Amino acid sequence: MNLFRKHPSLPVFLGLLAAFVLAVTLMSEAAGAGLVSTSFVKTLGKTLCLCLIALAMDLVWGYTGILSLGHFAFFGLGGYMIGMWLMYARTETIVEASLASGALPPTPQEVQDAIATQIFGVVGASDLPAIWSLAGSLPAQLALVVLVPAALAAVFGWLAFRARVTGVYLSILTQAMTLALALWLFQNDSGLRGNNGLSGLQNIPGLEQHGQDLVSLWFFWASALALGLGYLGAQWLVSGKFGSVIRAIRDDEARVRFLGYPVEGFKLFVFVLTAVVAGLAGALYYPQAGIVNPAELAPIASIYLAVWVAIGGRGRLYGAVIGAAFVSLVSTWFTGGNAPDIPLGGYTLHWVDWWQVLLGLSFVAVTLYAPRGIGGLFDLLAGLRAPNRRGAPLGPDQGALQEKEADA
Repeated sequence: MNLFRKHPSLPVFLGLLAAFVLAVTLMSEAAGAGLVSTSFVKTLGKTLCLCLIALAMDLVWGYTGILSLGHFAFFGLGGYMIGMWLMYARTETIVEASLASGALPPTPQEVQDAIATQIFGVVGASDLPAIWSLAGSLPAQLALVVLVPAALAAVFGWLAFRARVTGVYLSILTQAMTLALALWLFQNDSGLRGNNGLSGLQNIPGLEQHGQDLVSLWFFWASALALGLGYLGAQWLVSGKFGSVIRAIRDDEARVRFLGYPVEGFKLFVFVLTAVVAGLAGALYYPQAGIVNPAELAPIASIYLAVWVAIGGRGRLYGAVIGAAFVSLVSTWFTGGNAPDIPLGGYTLHWVDWWQVLLGLSFVAVTLYAPRGIGGLFDLLAGLRAPNRRGAPLGPDQGALQEKEADA
């Protein structure tokens, strides 16, 4: 309860999230009202997952000062891990039903060979790769949703932080990691169907008797629950001594190291933790999207993630959520053909083509003129203003309310 008293934004956020979930549920097709279509429920569920990875990005960048341009790789890996089970189990059901009509019952090896042919025939293979050895087990793949992003983040983070790589050089390394992973996944012999990716993920094994309207609503609830728990956990993490230390690392890493704190250990912990959160968000996102492919891990996706957090307001958890939700929904509106084209004499402005330009200009404008982002508006309403240093600099992070944060 002390956490709720200390941070009034926490009960407000959770209350608004609960009200939002209730409203969407009552207006959904599954509830009978039909005011919100099933496709839009999926869009809202995916948006909540993007808000969750934005929270992770805010922890690693807004609070710890590590501008990671590779966190969407962990998001994609989480999707691949759960996608392997979804695709394997679904294909197994189809294969068993097909082979059951034969004169003799199929052997386990025949079933596995048929599954492998069904899944990998598109890339000219008929054998099940070794990395699919656990694909038939849901608990194993759920464990891999956590372990694979955590392992990659731990190895990369240990090497980078141990070498004390910081700033733009670290950002470039995270981007290089993402690019290398995406290029590997594009290869047909990666064991993950190359450019085809994993598809049909919206067909959840065991739920075939339920319509997509109900399944999409369940995933929407799961995404909202994950976001609520993630926000609560992130707020608890940054509210105590740990939060003070990582903010100090963000503002003056050398001084924190001089004071005797294991800076590399703190940075590695945050990097791995946020990678796990990103993986969990991806595991919820891609069954709603229906497909995951290497293009999802392209470096541009991680850059978009940083843009969302910057527009929402880094260093504020609610800012990251606002930024991700705002950009995601506005992007859906523009790229979905809902925005009217604008005739300009001999040229017609198609928002589908120009939306990314508008997004880039928004990022530049926020960086130059509103470093606290959309979340800064809520700071003003709450009376949280930058301390008056009478001309003295605010410190390395101009967007930080450092005196207010020191009381946390």
